[in-house]
Amino acid sequence: MEFVPNKKLLDLSGKTAIVTGAVGIGYGIINRLAEAGANVLVASRNEEEINKTVTEMTTKGYKVKGVKADVSIESEVKNIVETAVKEFGGVDILVNNAGIFPSIPVHQMTLEDFDKVLSINLKGVFLCSKYTSEQMIKQGKGGKIINITSIDALHPSMIGLAHYDASKHGVWGFTKNLALELAPHKIWVNAVAPGGISTPGMQKMQGTLPPGIDMKKVLEVFLNKIPMHRMGEPDEIGKVVLFLASEMSSYMTGSQIVVDGGVLLS
Repeated sequence: MEFVPNKKLLDLSGKTAIVTGAVGIGYGIINRLAEAGANVLVASRNEEEINKTVTEMTTKGYKVKGVKADVSIESEVKNIVETAVKEFGGVDILVNNAGIFPSIPVHQMTLEDFDKVLSINLKGVFLCSKYTSEQMIKQGKGGKIINITSIDALHPSMIGLAHYDASKHGVWGFTKNLALELAPHKIWVNAVAPGGISTPGMQKMQGTLPPGIDMKKVLEVFLNKIPMHRMGEPDEIGKVVLFLASEMSSYMTGSQIVVDGGVLLS
């Protein structure tokens, strides 16, 4: 096997990545992949967030473009892949990062609440993986699919996230099975399971908590469980995604990397 120098291992020049979700963890991922030389297509339902992220990245000299899309809608997912091919000539890396996590106890949860979380968090991963991998197979160069799961795919973090936990367990199971299916095409499929990460989504969740739940106390209890005694940053997920997107992870598929500051140890 050829020895590849460290500098070249992390070089994504000439490759194109699709990343779903434009802020928070998505922003950290986009920044690292673009810095490594990849063309990045950002897909999000929020046009304002897309524009902000794309503007900041292009100001740095990175090759980043955006497309407005809902990953739970098949026609819009097809358009994401078609846009990547049109703008950059193909797609080599997919990061399924888009996800929502409104806090609702099961007895207050409606079928609509449950369906919405499963549609974006799980169905969206299926649709993006299906159409992106079809393009990768057509290109015949292999590829990387990286799914952002959660420590909740392994252990519940708090009451109110039963629908979220169901979706993330589903993504982890889907990751392993898809890794088997796509291995003959040299497409490696892995997952990253973040713990508590400081993102706009975390702040937004505070507004969805049921009456009587003090988010400050919830976070205090959670922080006390983390051996590193702090929340993670989006860039700390971005660095691990870069590892999986690069040749550093050349002998990995069907794996899940936990990035949680050690919280699952407690």
